[in-house]
Amino acid sequence: MIAEDSVGIVETRYFTFAEGPNEMELECGRKLGPITIAYETYGELSPTKDNAILIVHALSGDAHCAGFNSPKDEKPGWWDDMIGPGKGIDTAKYFVICSNIIGGCKGSTGPSTINPETGAPYGIGFPVVTIKDMVNAQKALLDHLGIGSLLCVIGGSMGGMQVLQWVLSYPEMVKLAIPIATAAKLSTQAIAFDEVGRRAIMSDPDWLGGDYYGKAVPSRGLAIARMIGHITYMSDKSMHHKFGRRLRDKEEYGYDFVTDFEVESYLNYRGDSFVKRFDANSYLYITKAMDYFDLAAPFGSLKNAFAGLKTKFLVISFTSDWLFPPYQSKEIVSALRHNNIDAIYMEFESDYGHDAFLLEVEQEGRLISNFLEHGRKQA
Repeated sequence: MIAEDSVGIVETRYFTFAEGPNEMELECGRKLGPITIAYETYGELSPTKDNAILIVHALSGDAHCAGFNSPKDEKPGWWDDMIGPGKGIDTAKYFVICSNIIGGCKGSTGPSTINPETGAPYGIGFPVVTIKDMVNAQKALLDHLGIGSLLCVIGGSMGGMQVLQWVLSYPEMVKLAIPIATAAKLSTQAIAFDEVGRRAIMSDPDWLGGDYYGKAVPSRGLAIARMIGHITYMSDKSMHHKFGRRLRDKEEYGYDFVTDFEVESYLNYRGDSFVKRFDANSYLYITKAMDYFDLAAPFGSLKNAFAGLKTKFLVISFTSDWLFPPYQSKEIVSALRHNNIDAIYMEFESDYGHDAFLLEVEQEGRLISNFLEHGRKQA
């Protein structure tokens, strides 16, 4: 039975734009089109269209952030605990939109999409896309939906990067912004982890230079990339609490190279399950987009980047997040306050590491709910 506070059964919809000769110009200098965007909406748009909220997802997310796509679904959308009637993002009050990014593999145009010029999947022939390109595609979707302003843009991790880019690309359109567990640029350490993940994929014999569609997928490389990434999403403390040094279905070490520890089994499971739902080439493109993101670069400094903004911010970080540590959120807040921009900062105590932005929903939800309510009244 579907809970009363669920958005219920929702349909993923699709919008296609940028058809020739009006392809979308990308930051890399190439053009892309036609482009299809997969998206879902929850709640009702108010008559004055003042209650629209855009949710932007992290690396492996998609458009399905709440509810169920069919009665047979065992799991709801990836942020279902946060979105729904009476929840932190209350769909009885707000009209919520979430779309899959371009470059992805969950319904939006990406490397696995058929290239109209060749009749075959793009593969590595797909142009490199950036966070700014993703935001521009989302803007086209909102134009299609007839939404000229957003009450709020909300996202964590790579989604937080999109939030920041939204405010810079379309400053007059965004009233409130909530970047969570994110940064204005990816750290050197995070870039290093991304590169190891990409090399794992590209070293898989089944990758075939990205031309593996219709053949065996590079499952070993993609699974290893996900295992590496998943380690960075947790904290030392959360891994200790969850696994410790417990053995998997045995009482003594095997003194061989089969799985001994629970944590090994967990990472293997995470890697194997990821292969079933994600495209290896999309992983390459999305991690590269995160690596390239540097909000301050075109302006000389982060303080200059935020100059003149009227958007109000709620910036959230988590104490044990070592992938996007709190100091990076504090840098954003410092630059905002330097420009006298209204910015609330909250650093939550949590042992969950980077995953906390998806797991600490109770406290996070109350804070977001209050910020939205207060911001809408002042809008």
